[in-house]
Amino acid sequence: MSEAAVILPPPTDLPAFARSGINLASAGLGAKAIFATDDFFAEVNRMLADKPAEFYPTLYDDNGKWMDGWESRRKRVAGHDFAIVRLATPGVIRGFDVDTSHFTGNFPPAARIEGAVVKSGDPTDATVWTEILPLSPLSASAHHFFASTAGDVFTHVRLHIYPDGGVARLRVYGEPQLDISGLAGKTIDLASGLNGGRVVAYSDAHYGAFHRLLSPGRGLDMGDGWETRRRRVPGNDWIIIALGARGIIEKVELDTAHYKGNFPDSASILAGDAGSGLDDLTQAIITQAMFWPELLPQQKLQADHIHAFDTLKPVGPVTHIRLNIFPDGGISRVRLWGKLA
Repeated sequence: MSEAAVILPPPTDLPAFARSGINLASAGLGAKAIFATDDFFAEVNRMLADKPAEFYPTLYDDNGKWMDGWESRRKRVAGHDFAIVRLATPGVIRGFDVDTSHFTGNFPPAARIEGAVVKSGDPTDATVWTEILPLSPLSASAHHFFASTAGDVFTHVRLHIYPDGGVARLRVYGEPQLDISGLAGKTIDLASGLNGGRVVAYSDAHYGAFHRLLSPGRGLDMGDGWETRRRRVPGNDWIIIALGARGIIEKVELDTAHYKGNFPDSASILAGDAGSGLDDLTQAIITQAMFWPELLPQQKLQADHIHAFDTLKPVGPVTHIRLNIFPDGGISRVRLWGKLA
């Protein structure tokens, strides 16, 4: 792909479920499209990619115009198309972004979403589906945020489009269900997105994809993590993370993978026992975080490196941390290893 990609700017006014929820349909977390009635023009798993949809004006493949998303052919018979997605982990679904970016004359006029609970494996003909988004209108090349009509735990979703067309990205926002049975006394990553960890506030996230900070594995490139712009005023940047469950942190890992000329000079961590009620009250959690006790004193960082810290200050059980970076820069992944409190 030699030509420059066209990427639309991200929406600036996100609903609360998209600001603080985990995208359970993230391919980077392990979500997968397991069925589509038709994906002739664009393979259905592209719809779950973490990066914003790209558009190459002159790029074509054997089936026609190359599109970054899921696109079915023009329907010439009765019915409509649909796709089934296995979520990265079971979770409570709060809302959706049905994104039709770059689909202008080929977007579906409407969509509907159902959810299912499958204890083992994938849905069958006997699976019971529950409507969690009623038939809703879509428009050309736009993000469409919809609240879920059911606050239950689901393992799969089924996206119906009417009658056909293309969806660039499907985001399914919610909270992973952390099964705590059998976890007592075991060490887990309390910040992992798969365990319910989520970003609730930050000073700046100009570059990269901040939500990838809590994803499995190491970053794929410099765009796969949290990076701030160059700081031109006094102070430092920070990000606040809600743990998946209240716990005692025993070890911290800060990974600067791919950040070489733009890694932070140093970092520190404050931690607090703030419960869950403040997560949607952004200013309240930001203010409270300034006074949390210090878990990790300021430490020097280096380029493209996994930093492990197991000498931490005793702060007891916590629900949130504030990661400070000095003065700015990029962090690819954060791991907070500990035990449930």
